[in-house]
Amino acid sequence: MTVKSLSLLILLLLALTAATALAHTPLCSCYDNGDGTITCEGGFSDGSSASGVAVRVEASDGTVLKAGRMDADSEFQFDKPDSSYRVLFDAGPGHVISIDGSSIVE
Repeated sequence: MTVKSLSLLILLLLALTAATALAHTPLCSCYDNGDGTITCEGGFSDGSSASGVAVRVEASDGTVLKAGRMDADSEFQFDKPDSSYRVLFDAGPGHVISIDGSSIVE
């Protein structure tokens, strides 16, 4: 294999790796149900499910108020905290979304 062929092969592999990484961006949105509960829906930009992805509801000081996982429908529901909070959708390193509770509305 020539140096030129090897260089092209490495470049092709890097391009494919980058395309794969970009195709799996995490997505999460939450809304206030108006009944004292919040529902968050998750997924990935390539259409894959977020079922089983870890979700945490944290107080402003970092205390975990509720922890769980997205259900089979890629949803997570919890009682709305009385104080300020944030929701963390944690699909692993580089795939964490933080949603401030003040931005979650009906």
